This record gives sequence, C-alpha cells and structure tokens, in this order.
Amino acid sequence: MSSNLSVGRSGRGEPLLLLHGMGSSRRDFAPLLPALSADFEVVTLDLPGSGRSPHLEQRPTVAAITDAVESTLNAQGLGTVHVLGNSLGARVALELARRGRARSVVAIAPSGLNVLSERAYQGTGMAVARVAFRSVGPLIEPLSRSALGRTALLTTLKARPWQATPDEALAARDGFSDARDYWRTLLWALLLDVPRGMDQIDCPVTLVQGTADLVASGQTVRYLPLVPGSRFRPLLAAGHSPLSDRTGTIVRLVHQTSARSTGAVSVSVPVAATAA
Repeated sequence: MSSNLSVGRSGRGEPLLLLHGMGSSRRDFAPLLPALSADFEVVTLDLPGSGRSPHLEQRPTVAAITDAVESTLNAQGLGTVHVLGNSLGARVALELARRGRARSVVAIAPSGLNVLSERAYQGTGMAVARVAFRSVGPLIEPLSRSALGRTALLTTLKARPWQATPDEALAARDGFSDARDYWRTLLWALLLDVPRGMDQIDCPVTLVQGTADLVASGQTVRYLPLVPGSRFRPLLAAGHSPLSDRTGTIVRLVHQTSARSTGAVSVSVPVAATAA
C-alpha cells in the first residue's frame, strides 16, 4: 500500500513518531517539539483525512489507518520507532506496537475500550464539535491569537486552554472543521473499534490519562491488564489533549519509557517519498 500522508521531521537521535487524535492534526504537538527534538529525531504526520493528508478510499478503520502510517514509515526509511500518541493516535500507537513497529509507546487517553454508554457520549460530543467548528470556521484563526479565544475553542479538550499555543487551536480546526471523511472515521475508527491482540505487545508501554479529561475519563486504565508490563500514569489537572497542560511531564514520560526499551535497532527500508 502506498501512502502520501503529510510528514514533518526535525531533530536528531532515535526516531520518535507523534500521532495526534481525531479532531486534530500534527500541529497539536507544537508545545512538545522544542524539547523532544533536542533528543530525538521527531516524526510528525497528519493522520488520513486531517491536516494536509488525504482521506482513505477504504473504510478508515484503525487497521487501515495503521496501514497508512506503516506505509509512511517505510517511505521515510524508518523501521521501529518510539511512539507518542493521543486519543485515536494513541490507539494507533498500540496497534503499531502489536505489529512490532514500536520500540516504546506513551499512549495518552487511547480510544477503543470505552463501553456502549461512553461510545454514545463520545460520538455525540464529536458530532457536536464537528458542527460547531464548521459553523465558526472563518473565526478560528483570529480566535487562536488570544488566550480568551483559545479558551473558547479548546475548553473541552484541555484543562488549561488559555495556555495552549495558536497551533493547537489551528489543529482543532484542521481536525474538526476541515477534516475530510470525518463521519466515516468517527464511525469506523472510534465508535466500532474493538482492540484485539494487545497481549502481543512486547515493548514498554506507558498509559496516560488526564484527571480532568472530559472526553474519555475511564477507558485508559482498562488497557493495563491487556498490555503486558504496561504502566499507568495519571496527569493531574490535565485534559483529554494535555500537550500544553503538562508539557514537561509528557516529555519526561517519553524519555523514561524510551529508556525502558530493549534497544531494538531500526530496520532501514528504501526511501520512496520525501517529507511533505
């Protein structure tokens, strides 16, 4: 499968892949990039249908999204990578680990293990967010320039939305207002997804949950008995997308989890595409 997901690379060191959630884009990681790029070669990408990446022609299941991410890693000449993911991106990170492509994983609020009532709640919230962001689409860029505007845009996603960067607000526009194939992705990648084979993961995994997560407060800890050797870390006063809520803590967790890696060596593959 060929892929043309939009990719950015920065820094030097072992490769670290950053995967955003649904309703976002790779811009959401802006608060983390300076610190992480000092010690890793950071690879960011827009998941299918978000940011600058085209949507998938087939059903956008977690498996299909992970296929596209794997194809992109191959095109970038990357084998195994450390992974930091949030929400749907965290779910994809765990799937990459199941397939043997991850050296270590930090999974913040991974989707997939919510019960029926939680799925209904999240589906409704995501539908409302899509409609709301599309209705104010032209206003998002000017709102992103002020702390008050960012608070209005991001209050359900972050515990401290006024601390968010303009890029994080624009990431929400990318993922909610401008996303292609939003409704099919919501259905197949979130509402109907059932994780399988988590017991096959053999790399270090740290599961992370913000204590002020209004989107998916209960499901992260359910991965603990499913993923061998995984650890759980709550983030105090942090929301569902806590990248600017607890930037320093998340950076430390990436370093601590990657240090637990067995030192798997990245397998080089031919480079078939350049970063977009």
